[in-house]
Amino acid sequence: MPTHDHSESGHEPEEVDVSKGYEATDVKVSGIVVFIVSLSIFVVCSAVLSYGIGYAIFTHLAKEDAADYGPRSRWTKTVDVRTLGDLASNPELQNKIAQTTEQFPQPRLQTDDGNQEIADLHAKEDLLLENYSWVDKSQGKVRIPIERAIELIAKQGLPVAQHAEGAALLSGDSKVEVSAPLTSGFARTGYEHDKAILEAVEGRQAGK
Repeated sequence: MPTHDHSESGHEPEEVDVSKGYEATDVKVSGIVVFIVSLSIFVVCSAVLSYGIGYAIFTHLAKEDAADYGPRSRWTKTVDVRTLGDLASNPELQNKIAQTTEQFPQPRLQTDDGNQEIADLHAKEDLLLENYSWVDKSQGKVRIPIERAIELIAKQGLPVAQHAEGAALLSGDSKVEVSAPLTSGFARTGYEHDKAILEAVEGRQAGK
């Protein structure tokens, strides 16, 4: 394992006195002073540079305003409106605005971002979807909740529309007849499946 020979470099190892049990040397104050002075100079330079940049930008904007709107005068003096405080609300004026809004003809513009109208629409939809209500009381038609409708469909299934076998053909049309199976029977088409069921039903009816 290679070792470093201090005699070759000309530096002798410093002997440390460990008999006291603590560090006996003093802290080098010069390094701390240099760091504090450097930090203070950096902070001062940054503040001066920031002020100079802000002043230059403000002067440039003021020149542009003077070129566009003319020189500043007592009429263009900047006023801090925060000192005026909050304006008191006028109930009479608010009522007049509300009456004018109600009298304005349709279609009216939305007075807000539409969230309230959407919330009202969803509330009406939820009332219809989650509660019983009359559709036609004279005929006894009732609207049932959607959860109940899902349960009934799961038990009874959806109604199947009847095929219009005796529908009149249009001019130039002819009834389609399939003379040969479309498949080998391993994977029947929908037409072959329906035809097999129809033949089975007719066979049962003929047997009775």
